[in-house]
Amino acid sequence: MAETSQDLDALKQEILTQVAAAPDAQALDAVRVAALGKKGAVSELMKGLGKMSPEERKVMGPALNGLKTALTDAITTRAAALQEAALEARLATEHVDVTLPVMPEPQGSIHPVTQVMDEIIAIFADLGFEVKEGPDIEDDFHNFTALNFPLGHPARDMHDTFFFPANEKGERKLLRTHTSPVQIRTMESQKPPIRIIVPGRTYRCDSDQTHTPMFHQVEGLVIDTETHMGHLKWCLEEFAKAFFEVDDIRARFRPHFFPFTEPSAEMDIGYTRKGNEIRVGEGKDWLEILGCGMVHPNVLKNVGLDPDVYQGFAFGMGIDRLAMLKYGIPDLRDFFAADLRWLSHYGFAALDAPNLATGLSR
Repeated sequence: MAETSQDLDALKQEILTQVAAAPDAQALDAVRVAALGKKGAVSELMKGLGKMSPEERKVMGPALNGLKTALTDAITTRAAALQEAALEARLATEHVDVTLPVMPEPQGSIHPVTQVMDEIIAIFADLGFEVKEGPDIEDDFHNFTALNFPLGHPARDMHDTFFFPANEKGERKLLRTHTSPVQIRTMESQKPPIRIIVPGRTYRCDSDQTHTPMFHQVEGLVIDTETHMGHLKWCLEEFAKAFFEVDDIRARFRPHFFPFTEPSAEMDIGYTRKGNEIRVGEGKDWLEILGCGMVHPNVLKNVGLDPDVYQGFAFGMGIDRLAMLKYGIPDLRDFFAADLRWLSHYGFAALDAPNLATGLSR
């Protein structure tokens, strides 16, 4: 029996030495399995208790249980020490030196077109409008015919359209000349009431100080059973006040012609010029900013709506020109020249998202 006790002491010292020498959690777990696992050294000794006499079990039982407890405690203590050491090593490699200089200011800025588009969306979203988008490549029906431009209509010539080659049926796709086709697509797929704005790129064969072959427009459409010109006037006056960030604005609506609206009008706002600065809301001069009108009954018929039941208004304006007017940009062509000096001067901070609560612009 004394020899067996010595064997247990030797086994205990051997395993404790292995526990103390384990370099990481994985090695420590291997020691645990070899000692206390189902086929471990201590477990095999525990299985032999059933073959011993009662006198031997009285001695070996407590001895083996004490060995198992001592080894378990040693392994638990070593595991905690290894975990703490691993955490200390990780913290040593991931520390932050607060004395280092801060990161440089972010480079780049928001383009004025994007800024103004976001400002317009923020205003009309507050008025309950939904934003819609559509394809840049259109067919003749959605770009012209459905909008009351019949074949041969002289107003088609006003648009200087980019046409694609004709297909086998003689049909020619085109780059949309306005964002109005999205109005048609919306009325085809959605029942009134409708209240949308449509910002996006448009294309016409024209290029000078105030025209580019590709430019940006936003159009609005309201269709229901009760809307009239008074609602249109109020909506656009509220937009102008919010966009130019003035408390009051002078506006007038002059008769005009658009194939897709009847009656049609152009909206002028009052302004004055002080030096090179244009001040909206002051003075006695007038500046045209957009076109609008009541949706033509033929347009409603073309999308399957009864003009005796439904009516509404539409408007459209150039985003690029609004940006020029609000932020004093003299030449439209500079918008697309990719000049970093121009962009750094007229650009906007990326995190200054336009909203009506804190102000649209910087």
